[in-house]
Amino acid sequence: MAQLTGQMVIGFERVAGTGEAIAAVDPRTGERLDPEYRYGGDAEVARACALAEEAFDAYRATSAERRAAFLEAIAGKLDGLTDVLVQRAMSETGLPEARLTGEVARTTGQLRLFASDLRAAGDGSARYGSSAPDGLAGGGAGGPAVSVDAAGEGVPEVRQGRVPLGPVAVFGASNFPFAFSVAGGDTASALAAGCPVVVKAHDAHPGTCELVGRAVSEAVREAGLPEGVFSMLYGDGPTLGIRLVSDPRVQAVGFTGSRTAGLAIAKAAADRPRPIPVYAEMSSVNPVFLLPDALAEHAAELAEAYVGSVTLGAGQFCTNPGLVFAEKGEALDAFLDAAAKAVEADPGAPMLTPGIARAYAEGVGRLERHPDVRILARGREPDAVAGCRAALAVVDAENFGPELQQEIFGACSLVVRCDDLDQAIGLARGLEGQLTATVHGGGAAAARLLPVLERLAGRILWGGWPTGVRVGHAMVHGGPYPATSDARTTSVGSLAIERFQRPVAYQGVPR
Repeated sequence: MAQLTGQMVIGFERVAGTGEAIAAVDPRTGERLDPEYRYGGDAEVARACALAEEAFDAYRATSAERRAAFLEAIAGKLDGLTDVLVQRAMSETGLPEARLTGEVARTTGQLRLFASDLRAAGDGSARYGSSAPDGLAGGGAGGPAVSVDAAGEGVPEVRQGRVPLGPVAVFGASNFPFAFSVAGGDTASALAAGCPVVVKAHDAHPGTCELVGRAVSEAVREAGLPEGVFSMLYGDGPTLGIRLVSDPRVQAVGFTGSRTAGLAIAKAAADRPRPIPVYAEMSSVNPVFLLPDALAEHAAELAEAYVGSVTLGAGQFCTNPGLVFAEKGEALDAFLDAAAKAVEADPGAPMLTPGIARAYAEGVGRLERHPDVRILARGREPDAVAGCRAALAVVDAENFGPELQQEIFGACSLVVRCDDLDQAIGLARGLEGQLTATVHGGGAAAARLLPVLERLAGRILWGGWPTGVRVGHAMVHGGPYPATSDARTTSVGSLAIERFQRPVAYQGVPR
């Protein structure tokens, strides 16, 4: 299983591409890693989508129990491959072993969470599940029918169920080679919903993608499911990715990545003769509000935890706290002094790819050149070819403009010095949509912030720091544009399944 071949997974076949050749690069050393992978083209997209369409009706009709067992089988295979997966992912991403081992567990845990949801729904006690016994009320994969209009004499009963949309295209992310990649949240939720999946693997970790893709394909075969339930292709976004989104058999898209790529995918989906939904997580700076009471009591402790969150994983998290608002004064000065010392002590870390490292350096360079921004501290130069040197910057609120809202993907954060809470709230009202917003402090000031943050972000934290997203039923990993393309959804937690289903009412249909 561990021997890499450089091939795509199309149904049960292993297919070598004929397009541009790529290879992973170890960001710590710059070493090019074997094997070579070649991009697919129109033929591979058409074959994968045709298989997915052929598989759809049979897969959507499977019972909740059968899909649950399938998801658990994928999880079991990944658990058994943990050591192999982690070693390859370390070479391709530069991420540490403990982080990647935990990420595999998170990925398998999410698969099992969805499996438990499906099983619970089978007896009518949860949101998701198979159809009513005769197969008419729930369309095969959507949840038990719910009576919303009880029948009276001469009045037909109206029940509601959910049906899967159809084949789903999933785009893997660079920064989570397991949890937001081939078998990550988008794939798991689409499969749980009853939808076949075609994944576009990420160029940053192609070997890791191959290992996971083969494990999922083997689970499909062993479960006796149609081969088109899962495929995985290699190719660049502007060509193969757009072809995949534009294929008429694809009915929805899950994406995690840059705003530029996400908007290109959303445009391609909207320009189709029959547009389809795109659930894209794209951009967030995750503002933090440090209120005076918290700063006065815990400036040093807050600074240490803040820098730990900023520099975690070289700052390569979509929930990285890239923006802080706080009131001017001695307490803020103490916080900034402690934070600067912590940043200067940070040893740095490799970034995921040389391209990401270059983009990070360019982003910090923009801050350094900004006439109103002061760089308070820089971390140490890391011992890596594609390294991240942490950065802490500060600006006064009156000079905070839209250009300073742009996400810098990496261990960089900007502190905005405000005159008072009113000024901070005014700036918060002008921010773009965010995945998270964090408040440290309490009392009337915090109460005033809450309704503003409810309009701003998908997850609000009272204390703590936003890096790290717990997988659970109540979690929301989403937010207003441009954090995501649809603020009504989440890509983490059981509610994610509903993205790939739609409601259907059954009026007078026999149970």
